[in-house]
Amino acid sequence: MQLHALPTLQPPIPTTSEKALDFLLSEGVTWGDSSQWLTKPPAKSVDLFFTSPPYADQRAYSRIHPDRYVEWFLPFARAMYDATKDSGSLVINIKNRVAKDGPLRGQRHPYVFQLVIALQNMGWRWIEEYIWQKPNAIPGKFGPRTKDAFEHVFHFARGAKPHFDLNAVRVPYRTTPEEIERRKLDTNGRRTTKAGFGRDRVSTYRHGGADPGNVIAVSQTYNQHRGVAHTAPMPEGLAEFFVKAMSPVGGVVIDPFAGGGTTAVVARRHGRRAGGLELHEEFAVEARRRIAADEAHDTPGSLAGAS
Repeated sequence: MQLHALPTLQPPIPTTSEKALDFLLSEGVTWGDSSQWLTKPPAKSVDLFFTSPPYADQRAYSRIHPDRYVEWFLPFARAMYDATKDSGSLVINIKNRVAKDGPLRGQRHPYVFQLVIALQNMGWRWIEEYIWQKPNAIPGKFGPRTKDAFEHVFHFARGAKPHFDLNAVRVPYRTTPEEIERRKLDTNGRRTTKAGFGRDRVSTYRHGGADPGNVIAVSQTYNQHRGVAHTAPMPEGLAEFFVKAMSPVGGVVIDPFAGGGTTAVVARRHGRRAGGLELHEEFAVEARRRIAADEAHDTPGSLAGAS
């Protein structure tokens, strides 16, 4: 893949919606403002918006007060809704935080949950909440609480039947091949407990892998020391899970807050048509370098799941 140098000025937005989408997909990660670009792709043209937007009041490059976060994000959400296919999804990785000031100072600020409610009111269907568990989370002092070892990942859909391929993200069973084959032959696989619940192990084992559940363990990776890499890197394994499960092969995947380009790299690697937008030129340059090198991160993340 050839790496094209970014212009010294942000590229102009194409005049037609089809050309705008083609430009985003061809560039990989475009240096540009999502608030201007997201209204340009054709209606119902995107299979998956997967993104980790700036967290509230978190990074030096983006200071959004949690009290104003929902108001700030909703125009992006509206533009993405209009551009999403009826079978398409929006997946947002976002982190809670402790309020630094105001009446909630020292408490967890509810902006994450306020955003979920606001998106539902807009028309997005809240399908699921995933927990990104970070086994190697950075220790920190946050008052009378333990370190942050997880982040939220919210799955929203435009329509009632979003694309979802569970088989694409199944994890290997934690048992021997002989036990798997034995259970496939079990003609009475359902076991009902005293509580009245049961499951059919026969059908479960015939899928060839276990349902990973909605708690996803992916280690953080750190690449701040490499070139102009992003200061809030996303591990490859996290993007891979949602790209594979929530977009079809050949589908369109867009990250409107692309950062270092992990979403685009991973999506292209798995046969999707992918692009992104990044407001900061140095991050866009780095993302394009990584796309050209097919490099999603310094140390690939891996999924962990229970059988």
